[in-house]
Amino acid sequence: MRQAEGPAGDKSTLAAEVYDRIAEELMSGVLAPGTRLKIRELSDRMGVSVTPVRDAILRLVNNGALSFQSPRDIRVPFLERARYLEIRAIRLELEGLAAERAAQLANSRQLAMLDDLVVRNEQALLRGDQMEALRMNQRFHLALTEIAGMPILRGLVENLWLQMGPLIASGYGAGGRVMIEHHHPVIDAIRNGDGEAARAAIRTDIMKGGEVLLTRGSLAAERRPASPPVGRALQS
Repeated sequence: MRQAEGPAGDKSTLAAEVYDRIAEELMSGVLAPGTRLKIRELSDRMGVSVTPVRDAILRLVNNGALSFQSPRDIRVPFLERARYLEIRAIRLELEGLAAERAAQLANSRQLAMLDDLVVRNEQALLRGDQMEALRMNQRFHLALTEIAGMPILRGLVENLWLQMGPLIASGYGAGGRVMIEHHHPVIDAIRNGDGEAARAAIRTDIMKGGEVLLTRGSLAAERRPASPPVGRALQS
């Protein structure tokens, strides 16, 4: 049933919830590169009016997670190689910092959470459930920023994953064990309180997975024309 919209604050909250749902689908690979998003269809699927969906879509476009070609042509973009390499370089620094800080601060409960995420990722891979494996992979990386206690850093990393998620999903299956095997040394380093080793391990994970994405992921074949301004009203 479609949810009614109340006061302005409720509309803002609803738009944030819709944003989070679409963001999760981008980061976990449910929305693949090239997918065209239709505001009316999203509205019907999520059981809300078009207004919060439109607001969420515009925010995702502004964050670089979606490509706005026209009000009726909003798509999950194919990353160009140069853009991917820039994002990867930033991830190496930011996620390296998160892992290093996590090694200094992690408690037994947080270590158990990381162990559980890796186990669930392993189980999903064994049964061929790529979507669940992708979700566990994403949560593992973001969990490091949570353990590090750096909410600003988490926001930055999450924004990068919004842009990277569809590409990671497109090449994840081809990566096999490469996409998870380096998570174990990350946890070992955090358990030992070795920040330098934790930083090195997560950087190795990003680089090794990146090699797969460069050869097997859905990168753009050529530079696409720049998107037009998004200031105009989105249509359903």
